[in-house]
Amino acid sequence: MRLLQMLVQRKILIILATFFTIVLGIFTFFNLDKELTPTVGLDSATIHVEASNLHIDDVERKITNPLEQTLQEMEGIKEISSTTSIGRSSIKILFESGKGDEIFKDVESKANVVLSDIPNLDYYQVLQDGKNPSFEFIVDVSGGNPDQMSAFAKDILKPRLEKLSEVREVKLDGFTEQQVDIHFDQDKMNEKHITIQQAVEVIQQLNNEAIVGELTDGHESLSLRWDTALKNMEDLKTLQIPTENGLVELKDISAISINPVTNSSNTWKNGSKDMIMVQIARKASASQADMAEAVRNELRKIDEEGLVKGFTVNEVIAHADFVNDSMNDVTTNMWIGGMIAIVVLYLFLRNIRAAFIIGLSIPTSILLTFIAIGLLDYSMNMLTLIGLGLGIGMMVDSSIVILEAIYKKKEQGLNNLQAVLEGTKEVASAIIASVLTTIVVFLPIGLIGGDSGKFMMILSVVTAITLISSVIIAFTLIPTLANEFIRLKKQKSNHQKTFFMSIYKNTVAWCIQKKSRSFIVIIAFFIVFSLSLFLIPKIPMKIMPDMFNRYTEMVIDLENGVSQQEKEMIAEKVHETVSSTEDVKANYVLDLDDRLIVNIVMTTGSKITTEQEKVTENILKKLRVLEETQPIRAVERALDGISGYPVQIHISGDDYAELRKGANALQKEIKSIKGITDVTSSLDNFSETPTIQLKEENIKAAGLSTLHIKQTIEAFLLQEPIGTVEWDGDKLQVYAHQGNEKLTKEALLELSVPTANGEKKLSSFVAFEKEYRPDQIFHKNGERYISIMADADKEDLGTINNDIQKVLKGFDSSQDFTVTLAGDLEEQNQLMNEFLFAFGIALFLVYVVMAMQFNHLGQPLIVMSIIPITIVGAILGLFITQAELHFMSGMGFIILIGIVLNNAILIIDRTNQLRKKGLPVIESLLQAGENRIRPIFMTTLTTVGGMLPLALATGMSADYQAPLSIVIISGMLFATFITLLLIPCVYRLFSKS
Repeated sequence: MRLLQMLVQRKILIILATFFTIVLGIFTFFNLDKELTPTVGLDSATIHVEASNLHIDDVERKITNPLEQTLQEMEGIKEISSTTSIGRSSIKILFESGKGDEIFKDVESKANVVLSDIPNLDYYQVLQDGKNPSFEFIVDVSGGNPDQMSAFAKDILKPRLEKLSEVREVKLDGFTEQQVDIHFDQDKMNEKHITIQQAVEVIQQLNNEAIVGELTDGHESLSLRWDTALKNMEDLKTLQIPTENGLVELKDISAISINPVTNSSNTWKNGSKDMIMVQIARKASASQADMAEAVRNELRKIDEEGLVKGFTVNEVIAHADFVNDSMNDVTTNMWIGGMIAIVVLYLFLRNIRAAFIIGLSIPTSILLTFIAIGLLDYSMNMLTLIGLGLGIGMMVDSSIVILEAIYKKKEQGLNNLQAVLEGTKEVASAIIASVLTTIVVFLPIGLIGGDSGKFMMILSVVTAITLISSVIIAFTLIPTLANEFIRLKKQKSNHQKTFFMSIYKNTVAWCIQKKSRSFIVIIAFFIVFSLSLFLIPKIPMKIMPDMFNRYTEMVIDLENGVSQQEKEMIAEKVHETVSSTEDVKANYVLDLDDRLIVNIVMTTGSKITTEQEKVTENILKKLRVLEETQPIRAVERALDGISGYPVQIHISGDDYAELRKGANALQKEIKSIKGITDVTSSLDNFSETPTIQLKEENIKAAGLSTLHIKQTIEAFLLQEPIGTVEWDGDKLQVYAHQGNEKLTKEALLELSVPTANGEKKLSSFVAFEKEYRPDQIFHKNGERYISIMADADKEDLGTINNDIQKVLKGFDSSQDFTVTLAGDLEEQNQLMNEFLFAFGIALFLVYVVMAMQFNHLGQPLIVMSIIPITIVGAILGLFITQAELHFMSGMGFIILIGIVLNNAILIIDRTNQLRKKGLPVIESLLQAGENRIRPIFMTTLTTVGGMLPLALATGMSADYQAPLSIVIISGMLFATFITLLLIPCVYRLFSKS
């Protein structure tokens, strides 16, 4: 207490330190980066490879398998999963926890070595997840002439935005790309005695710009430059091609035209294709708010310069707005919570000065927390704000307990300094133990694996820092101000208080009078706890809540070979489906080759009639109906961690025939589960692949070779890029084609092949054989697997999970294959196991802290007896409000361990103090309850009041913070009332005298 006495007597030091904290905290707050979610290097990576000329089997054999074999030899890799399709391979790598940054460099290096040896790759990319910010600002250019909009987006908008220091990349979708097509006329080519291959070689050689050598001019060396590059379309058309009959212009033996690129990206806005979507990504060094401000300023300048004519440029989504909305919501809730805490304190103490002291401690603690956040290089994001919001209610607990103890000592007649020292000394050990128990429960959060654990660690650290800051303020600023400003008013007798205390003391006295009564009370509460567990299946469950307010995204996976006309039809059906859904403001469909991305913007403000989750569910169900009539493989939610269907089961093994047999049998059993709908599997997605069968005897008889037949077929199917040419200020890719109009099997078989005995049809030498191949091949750790997927009538994954587990346990699977959960169910089970493990570690750490505090092995167990009752309150809260049990609300259960023990610690600590003074057990328990009931109710109600606005929140971060706050509020309220009765009973039951 000497240190405390020194601090109290040197009030100028405390005041200056507080002033410095406030100034530095404000400065740090305004200089923190602001973003929606923290940018962290996740423990996962993705390898994307594209090779458009390879069949699915070749992609698996030449690309997927070598990469997987190389990766499996590396240490620190937890899991490797891959999806192989025609011309594409995508490999997902999960690293061991905390090793993402370290191992990724080796993965990138080895992947580059493997892929560099594979010929004919179009593109590949190795990325660590979470490192590069995605596109966070989207605008559309619409309402005008497509050519004008394309020119504006490509020549003005994209270059000017890319010049901004905050912008990393600008991607355009929907504008019409052009290419030059040269269709050679085979008859004219035959007349001139020249082949297509010869003509292509001439074009490539002449369309060239290079240094051909060096000349010497005295003492100087001069480079000799050759430049016959095609400068315009006229140069291409009049290009001289040498033949046996002399030179001929290219236009005389071919048809040259400019056409739209067949595989260029398409976008639709509310069903209209006349629009361009502009997606903007920021640099890692820039915040979302900085990029949004810079982009908006540049768009304003472009508009003021009169460059937007005949069309409009409209904002679709800006993540910075979500950041601002989230910060405003949480900040408002924090202030409201702080005010509620101050009001509660005033109602109990009826002292405006005491309320002022607590009111000053709240912003000071918050600003001290901001300083620590800045030192840790954290940003202001949704998680740090929720951590602060959670801390608001708890951060005044220590200050209230100390202030109430000082206030009580003054009521007993001690002078100011004595009251401060004695009051603080009396509760110091209990406060330290309480805060330590609250902080140590956050340590096991680091044991939660995966990327979710990294994000939750940030939340835990911020909450712990908030509590540590509040303790520092409680032991420095509160005693100093209490010594100077607290003045007692003449106390009036409070008959209500006496009546309440009389009922409480009589009830507790009856319960602890005999140990048998205490035992009955404990058994009754245990029965209540057991019954509450039956409510858990009735609580909605999911993995993660929605992140964005009034906005969602869907992914539509298409079947292989979907034509452009079919995509147009799907986009039209999507618009009709989405636009007919209530509360949808606009929809955008992006064509990404084998899938469509659907961005959905919902109504806001007074126009809202339906909750966001309900709107999203309605859209998802309606879109999945399209699978019955359209070439759609699956419809997925893209924003909330859901991958494909909510129900996914993997059957893996080496024997593909056994896999198919097992998958068919299991699929039938899954269909029988009540509530399961739209059961499908990857077996349903097979495509017909024509394979060439050679008639080798006919080939030999005609004096031909198999190579000659192959070259003939390749020439017929020719579509080869052979260079570029300038047109209207752009460089267009030039493609060479055979002069046929239809690339059909019939046309190919009718192709004439010159032989020694005259021309014969290609059908004399080849035939087609039908083969059915899977559209996609899935691997997990090198093994093939088949995926069974299903939808559910409702989003209660908990009930579905139980039913699926029963089916899997009863399923007769042989040793030829293994059956495992995947997708949301797998992640839910994994998270549940990790939470239970973290929960157990938290219990152990709390026990260790209290054992050291009480110097007793049994008394910590008495304190911890309140935990089951706390769980009852939390379960009741979720059940009554039907709030979702997900990752964030699961965090609430762990946080509750540390919070609810504080009240029990206060009672046990005070009981031990009174027993050391010679009081018997029963009298010590009764007096401890009477002494501590006021600070217990004050701390509980201030914590509940501080979190109440978060629980009732409806804004941007409501889905994150509301369920978590409901768990803490309901658990605390239920546990507080039970603590005052249960703890004396347990203490009495295990006391020696």
